[in-house]
Amino acid sequence: MSSCTIYNPVKDYTIPNTDLLSLVFDHPDVLAKDDTILHVEGADSSNSITKSQCREYTMRIAHILREKFAIGAQGPGIDTVCCISTGQVLLPSLFYGVIAAGGVYSAASSSFTAGELARQVKHGESRLIVTSKDCIKVSFKAAAECGIPLDRVLVLDSSRGQRSLRDGHGKELLHESTGQLAWEVISDQQILHDRAACLIYSSGTTGEPKGVEITHENLVSAAVVNLYAYRDYISRQKAQTPDFTPEYRTVAHLPAAHIAGCQGYFLQPVLCGGTVYWMSKFEPKSFLWNCATYRPTFLFTVPPIYQLLVQSPLVNDQFKHMIHAVSGAAPMGPDLVVRATKTLGCPVSQTWGLSETTGSVTISPWDEFESDGSLSPLLPNIRLRIVDEAENDVEDGQEGEFIVQGPMVTKGYWKNEEATRASFTADGAWFKTGDLGLRRNGRIFIIDRKKEMIKYKGLQVAPAELEGLLLSHSLIQDVAVIGVPDVNMAGNELPRAYVVANQSKITEDAIKSFIKDNLASHKQLRGGVIFVPEIPKSPTGKILRKELRAAAMGAKAKL
Repeated sequence: MSSCTIYNPVKDYTIPNTDLLSLVFDHPDVLAKDDTILHVEGADSSNSITKSQCREYTMRIAHILREKFAIGAQGPGIDTVCCISTGQVLLPSLFYGVIAAGGVYSAASSSFTAGELARQVKHGESRLIVTSKDCIKVSFKAAAECGIPLDRVLVLDSSRGQRSLRDGHGKELLHESTGQLAWEVISDQQILHDRAACLIYSSGTTGEPKGVEITHENLVSAAVVNLYAYRDYISRQKAQTPDFTPEYRTVAHLPAAHIAGCQGYFLQPVLCGGTVYWMSKFEPKSFLWNCATYRPTFLFTVPPIYQLLVQSPLVNDQFKHMIHAVSGAAPMGPDLVVRATKTLGCPVSQTWGLSETTGSVTISPWDEFESDGSLSPLLPNIRLRIVDEAENDVEDGQEGEFIVQGPMVTKGYWKNEEATRASFTADGAWFKTGDLGLRRNGRIFIIDRKKEMIKYKGLQVAPAELEGLLLSHSLIQDVAVIGVPDVNMAGNELPRAYVVANQSKITEDAIKSFIKDNLASHKQLRGGVIFVPEIPKSPTGKILRKELRAAAMGAKAKL
């Protein structure tokens, strides 16, 4: 292997050797005080939880999990608790409580079917399921499939002032139990590195979902790096305006079962001393109402929602208090970045990261803005290389796969040694992200997912490039591009666009002409244009290309 070209961040921070819960509730650098209101129900602002209340509920839930269900009784980091819930104010306390009991929080999407939930329960070997009221039917059905009795399916309800944790037979646990269990305080670096705190399941856009093992070190380092960057931003602003006193407020509208929700709603706001206003699930009008009512200053969301915002006639001054916004989960073209920045009235930067990196690997400071489509600077404590198929570093400016190293990077997949080995370099030192990109003029640009690249006559076509261009067309609402097999050439793929648009206003030929006028010959839509009512996506906005490929293969089979 050739010598390594390692790209470093501008600075690193010293990461404290502490467990997650000691960081959240006791570390002096955390900006939230005991009386800070951390969580508020968007539909009922009188329903709120302070930091001290969150601590109490954490220890009460931990006591219930240990005493009644033996979570952590055989030692920490062994028992998984599968949690499926829409947004609610006690959900962070449940997350903390599972970890405090010595369990591993297995986050399941609230949009799961019973079969999908059962698959995750079986994979994590969970013997306890916690659900919200609106996911009860799915949870009961999945439990039956997995042989889990109803007294081990718990229903968490904190809506409209409720504080309830009942088993599947209706027995109340939280009201009847007054005991508290303190978490284990950990300062040993090796234990922090090894001990799993939660499982975040990969989206499965290119295969079966895998349980990403997120440790205390992963969670603490990712949270602290963002906290210290926020603190640095405040210091820079105070140097110019001494009375500058920002307030951290955000609206929880993304699924908390994904790394963006976990970091963005469970951890980052408490570290930054701010409040999360919880929506049970995303709905456009309700989201705009929450933003108008609660005046968020910070927002992390996904490209489809930015696309919705820039096109919606309902958007006016809901975002007038915004200081900074971030887009992640999928690439966003420069045109949409500019339009979103204008719509929100604040800088919108792109971040890049994965569940396997505990969220962001790159992010822009709050007082910087780039509209060139780059991925923002590397976060502190992260190292990046760009390599070819043989894991040799490419020259600056050339395309390659991003591989990363740092305390935020997972140590692997839950009980899947084969997948873990395949996801790291041959020497085991670098995580292979599967994302293709390049570095140009000191900036990082993503091209596409390695496994989603279309190969046309030996040339690679990036779906994200075509999608970005098509989304800039005023008559196209949404789009996804995949490669479909070329019936005339084995192994060759033809780019096909699935488009959401009004067919009375734009035709397939017009869309093809638009691509022809703007992109090279090998990037043309030779696989055709298919008009669809919507693009299949994961809860975090990632295009589910495997569903489109399955539909394309099904259509081919019927011919």
